[in-house]
Parts: sequence; C-alpha cells; structure tokens
Amino acid sequence: MLSESENIQRQYQGYKRTPNLWVGDSIFGISQLNIIGDSQESFIRNIPANIRLGKRVEQFVFNELEHDEAISILVENVQIQEEKKTVGELDAIISYHGKPIHLEIIYKFYVYDETVGTSELDHFIGPNRKDSLVEKLDKLKNKQLPLLYKVPTKYLLEDLNLKSENMLQKVYFKAQLFMPFDKQIILNDLNPECISGYYLRKDDLKQFEACSFYFPTKPNWLQDPHSSVNWINYEIAQVSFNQIQSEKYAACCWIKNENNKLEKCFIVWW
Repeated sequence: MLSESENIQRQYQGYKRTPNLWVGDSIFGISQLNIIGDSQESFIRNIPANIRLGKRVEQFVFNELEHDEAISILVENVQIQEEKKTVGELDAIISYHGKPIHLEIIYKFYVYDETVGTSELDHFIGPNRKDSLVEKLDKLKNKQLPLLYKVPTKYLLEDLNLKSENMLQKVYFKAQLFMPFDKQIILNDLNPECISGYYLRKDDLKQFEACSFYFPTKPNWLQDPHSSVNWINYEIAQVSFNQIQSEKYAACCWIKNENNKLEKCFIVWW
C-alpha cells in the first residue's frame, strides 16, 4: 500500500496524463486552453486530506500552471458577490504570453450510453446518470462563462487593471471516458485519447470470475491502475457488486486479469 503523499503524486500524474476532452475547434462555442506541460514535475502544493475531487483537481491545475513560464496566475477561486450574496465563482484569471484569460476548470468521468439522446455529445453521461456532458457544456456557456461580464465582476477586474472586453475565455476540460464493455465505438467530436476503460453491467461480471478487483477511493479514481494495492478475488468482490445494485450507485474499479494486465472500469447499477 502507498502512503498518502505517494497517492497524491500518483493522482497528480494521472491528472496530468488525462487529455483535453476535445482538441481543435470549439464545442458549444467553448475553446480549450492548450498548454504543453512538463510531465516530470511533482505536485508541491498543500491540500487538505478531505478536499473533494473537483477542488483537488483545481489545485493540480494551479500547480501545473505555476510550472509554465508563459503563465501567471492572477487570481484563483474568487467568489463574485452582489449585495452580500455570492452569485458565482471564477476558477481563475491567468496571463498566458501576456494575454489575460478567464479560465474555468473541469474534470469529469463519463460513460457512453447510446440510448441517451441522438448525438455523440448526448451519449456521455455521469456513471450514476445524474449529470451529463451536454448539461455541463450548457452550464458553462450560459452561466459560468458569462459571469465575467456581470457588473459585480467589473470591480474585481478593475483591481487587476483588466477589462472583460480585452480578455479571452477558455476552459481546461479534461475527462476520462468509459465505453460499453466489448463494443467498438469511434469518436468523431471528442478526443478518443480520453477513453480510459469500459463499464460493466451486472450480467457482464461473470466473465471476470478469474480476475482480481480493487475499488479505489474517489480521489484515487484519478490514478492509473497499479499493483501496489490490496486485491480481492471475485467471490469477495461479490459483496461490493451486490451493494452497487442494491444501493444504486456506480463504482470505479481496477481489474487484474490472469496475465496480470491491469484495467480501469466502472461497475454500474443500471
């Protein structure tokens, strides 16, 4: 088993190896920030042990940006208030090659369900079916990014000697995508390099009776599977499989087959 600090470094490297969800042209009119980072750098910031996954990833992003000589972080995680009420938060304002950019940070895990919607983007939903890629893109386009142009944000920008009309807006949207088990699907709009594994339904599990399993904690969903964990066999894993079905939640799982090949998947209840 790894120490907490070793796990954090593996989480960081897993985050770094996750590609942008799309490359090239914008989607929904939203453009990605494209940077080439040094994959060898370590995570050197301090984070609370119980910080939730989204906030953890934000700290990983800031650590990465701080290692890029072309980037300066002007503000991070700044709340915008109007009449003493918080109306939203800007993830970051950065300067990239001298150009000010409002940056929103997103890291997601999606599964592909062709029964949802009619387009490639429609088909990607959260493993628990409670959110979707299209919903997130819509929120970015119509709520999060427009916050830059709200009146209360103007005061923050004045303190930074910036004007919204002179700024760019970008997202840093990374994702791990999980496809239906034993099915070949070609992605045309999204980055196929984001495919990290597959998802399994209850009826698929019998094909893995000879395998070993490990259920990482949510922060460790970021990690690439590795062997330094306590594996359990199929019989013992049945307890978790049954709990997934009875409590209706999806779980990230690492699988080690008879040849010691490691794979990442989600086991879903639906």
